[in-house]
Amino acid sequence: MTAAVSFHLTSSPLDWYAARAAGIVAYLLLTAVVSLGLGLAGRRLKRWPRFAVEDVHRFGGLLVGAFIAIHIVTVALDSFAPFTLTQLLVPLTSRYRPLWIAGGIVAAELLLALAVANRFRDRIPHRVWRRLHYVNFAVWGAATLHGLGSGTDRSAPWAIVLYAGAGATVATLLARRLGHLRLGLAAGALAAAAVVALELGPLQLHAKTWNAPSFTEPLQGKILVQQGVTEGIVSMAGNGTGKQKVLVRADLLVRARSLASTSFQLEYLPSGKLCTGKVTKVRPTGFSASCTMRDGARRAVDASWNLAPDGSGLSGTLAARPL
Repeated sequence: MTAAVSFHLTSSPLDWYAARAAGIVAYLLLTAVVSLGLGLAGRRLKRWPRFAVEDVHRFGGLLVGAFIAIHIVTVALDSFAPFTLTQLLVPLTSRYRPLWIAGGIVAAELLLALAVANRFRDRIPHRVWRRLHYVNFAVWGAATLHGLGSGTDRSAPWAIVLYAGAGATVATLLARRLGHLRLGLAAGALAAAAVVALELGPLQLHAKTWNAPSFTEPLQGKILVQQGVTEGIVSMAGNGTGKQKVLVRADLLVRARSLASTSFQLEYLPSGKLCTGKVTKVRPTGFSASCTMRDGARRAVDASWNLAPDGSGLSGTLAARPL
């Protein structure tokens, strides 16, 4: 029996949760670092030597960079919203909320530039280094826009409180740093109100159906064939790219004049719930299958497609319904 073709298909929900958690932690740390810098700017703490304060500030920046790296890597691994390397590095190239994703990319790249500048701090005039340091505000602002516009938890009550609190804190400290003591609290209240208005208004996230019993989605995928002497394996792998994101795979063990066996798997994203079964009918450009969820619910799945002229991939439609 010929060995099956092996390639990445499934997605672990752990990737998705890790990406979200790392992004939130990075934003909280970034807010703390910016707030610490604003709170300590121009002040001397008698109980804390200056080098200790700077070390805490620097270590906080390193932690921010570490969690941003984890966020980017886990986003790249996750299949819920697949990104190419270009889409992760070049602003406005993402198909998913390009403007808001660009905010995150700009924030990460500016932070990297600041890290390089800090590395060569001794070779840079102090005045220039201080001016470069103000880029931290641009990093924080871009990160805030990224979270407000593209975060999958942005409309949750806890997330609104988090972003409103961060905005109020930075706005208040910035106003005080500029010498407007009386306007500090007003600036903080205005920033918090703006965040709440955006998240409950134009940026509100509308809940999408997960694990839908019925759906019809665009299908993108590929077909791989491995031939043996008496048997061969034909594998179709693809993903539904619409509102209900899914991964699908069908494997056919074929003989010269007959179909020996089949297997089928449908994975819902981002939950990772599986529906496994068999292919029931094969067509030249599609198939029908039936599968069973772990809770016993059954699904009928139909896939149809057109092949690319060069045979590199396929595009079509994937539909499911309860049985």
